[in-house]
Amino acid sequence: MTLSKAKLKYLLSLKTNKIRQKYGVFVVEGDKMAQEVLTHKGIQIDVICGLESWIQQYHFLLKPNLHTVITVSEAELKQISNLTTPNKVLIVAHVIPPQYDEALIQHSFSLYLDGIQDPGNMGTILRIADWFSMPYVFCAKTCVDVWQPKVVQASMGAFLRVKTLTVDFADLVARFPHLPTFAAVLRGQNIFEMQGFPPKGLIIIGNEGNGISEAVIEQAQYKITIPGGGGAESLNAAVSTGIIAATLTQRR
Repeated sequence: MTLSKAKLKYLLSLKTNKIRQKYGVFVVEGDKMAQEVLTHKGIQIDVICGLESWIQQYHFLLKPNLHTVITVSEAELKQISNLTTPNKVLIVAHVIPPQYDEALIQHSFSLYLDGIQDPGNMGTILRIADWFSMPYVFCAKTCVDVWQPKVVQASMGAFLRVKTLTVDFADLVARFPHLPTFAAVLRGQNIFEMQGFPPKGLIIIGNEGNGISEAVIEQAQYKITIPGGGGAESLNAAVSTGIIAATLTQRR
């Protein structure tokens, strides 16, 4: 199948959040990411646009979705791509509906993101959650869309394994009233000196510039800090997430 004008118009429209949300789809690009999506169970594929050489190489993976495959030229791939340098294939697939696994949430560490705006940070945080086997990343409504192409690409496939839900912190606490909460703040308890903390809970990470909102901090059980002695005002949100995740999950 070749790229029709109607399909081109549709693919170009997916560059905007509003249209992707309207159709309930996400876009993933590149050889490695495409293979992950195609081998992940339960994902419904909408469109696969690939260079002829890529389609021939991975024909065995494409068999269940051959009716969605469109052969494109390098010029056409560049036209529909969100990347500066397109990489062989672009896939449009339907968003995976998130579900609450209450038992898993109550016995694991998960993340709550209060206003993360940078797509690179969000994608990296999803990778961190994936690395440390955190099953859920909960997001405030003020967070960047986790299905935005830049987030999806930065997550390097973690979005397939980590469940993400948008929820108000107050609602989440009301649903899990006994789940410990750890707020990452500038002036809190030294995370490296903490003793006897619960081996589960919500790790709260705030906005890149403003940190965690006061309303959320007030509801947090533990206020934790990563101590430092340099001149930087604060740590990058994703870097902080990695340090805290490593410290709390590995000392259980």
